[in-house]
Amino acid sequence: MTTSGPLEQEIKLPVERLESVRARLGALGARLEGARQLEDNAVLDRPGLELLSSGRLLRLRRWGREVVLTFKGPASYQNGIKTRLEIETGVAAPEGMLGILRELGWSVQRRYQKWRETWHVGAVTVALDETPIGCFVELEGPADELIAAAHALGLDPGTAVSASYQELWQRWRRDHPGAPLDMLFPGQE
Repeated sequence: MTTSGPLEQEIKLPVERLESVRARLGALGARLEGARQLEDNAVLDRPGLELLSSGRLLRLRRWGREVVLTFKGPASYQNGIKTRLEIETGVAAPEGMLGILRELGWSVQRRYQKWRETWHVGAVTVALDETPIGCFVELEGPADELIAAAHALGLDPGTAVSASYQELWQRWRRDHPGAPLDMLFPGQE
């Protein structure tokens, strides 16, 4: 099991299609780290949503055979770049971990899914995300390299969104009143 942290620095950019970004990654000699696969994220909180309401997050993420428990602190923003404390650890027994957390008063309050493919270009990790509400490119790495990486990929850092996927989904639900509470792909519930 590994632990990482402490600060995550990222920028999230909405895109119409991922193909042109993928082509630019190839032209830049980027290295594919993780092939496209479904990511299922369970957001844990207490019934009063104390973490979410304070900008913090406790998440159990499953993709492929990997499972990671993550805590994220409140975010700050500068020039479109989100910075926040991030502590992660691998989880060998996710059902056991959920049982422990339930006994401590935590439960799954929200879920969201995305298809994700990850690349590395220099010191920046590039995630190509397909969600039920559109496509996004997330760049994570040293703040001084994120803007340059966005430009190299043909993206405009000025279009960065500060909202989390959960917040984006809640906004989308306001315009689509029949949408479910969780951001899940049909057939993947």
